[in-house]
Amino acid sequence: MQQAIPYKPWPPLHSPTSSAAAHRPPSPPTAQTDVLDMVSENAVIVIARKGCCMSHVVRRLLLALGVNPAVYEVGVEEEAGALSRLEMTCKGDGGDDATKVQFPVVFIGGKLFGGLDKIMATHISGELVPVLKQAGALWL
Repeated sequence: MQQAIPYKPWPPLHSPTSSAAAHRPPSPPTAQTDVLDMVSENAVIVIARKGCCMSHVVRRLLLALGVNPAVYEVGVEEEAGALSRLEMTCKGDGGDDATKVQFPVVFIGGKLFGGLDKIMATHISGELVPVLKQAGALWL
């Protein structure tokens, strides 16, 4: 019999008053630190709208290459806050000030890689597999 893979639910990105945030230490972490934790804990993470077909395309492409990306789906009510937090995170990582984040957002190796267009362009050019190997998402 197979065992289930442990599941770790992530708190909402926009709401610092969520139930998970209530159980944190007294130092006030922000939603930005939650995003940074998610990004740093996973070699590849896809952050997308709930039920988005484009995130499904990104996930299926990565699965076909042998990568099992973490996927965080953002609900409609969280969308605006999540986008602003992601933009702040990207600016904090050394991204340019004009960074405009759109769903789905893909982080590879702890850094913003891009969206669907960037993933598809690098896959078609043959540069995606080396990037994934360098990030530790692929071993072959």
